[in-house]
Amino acid sequence: MREIGSPRGEALRTFLKLERTKAELTQAQLAERLGWDQKTISNIERGQHRVTLIEIIELGEALGFDPAAVVRRIAEVRD
Repeated sequence: MREIGSPRGEALRTFLKLERTKAELTQAQLAERLGWDQKTISNIERGQHRVTLIEIIELGEALGFDPAAVVRRIAEVRD
């Protein structure tokens, strides 16, 4: 699971946590909005959960960001 600890993985986690805090949501509130368990949000932010493309889309809908733009931005991060 190298990508979880990679610079791209770290950039994605940082971005997602920043977006959640900018939305003034707790992990529990975001999880409720998504219909997920709060532990999933915690695991994503701690690098213990590999985020799928579908999850990025759902997170984008819940937090109001463009998932495609985030994927492009993360793709530019180099090891």
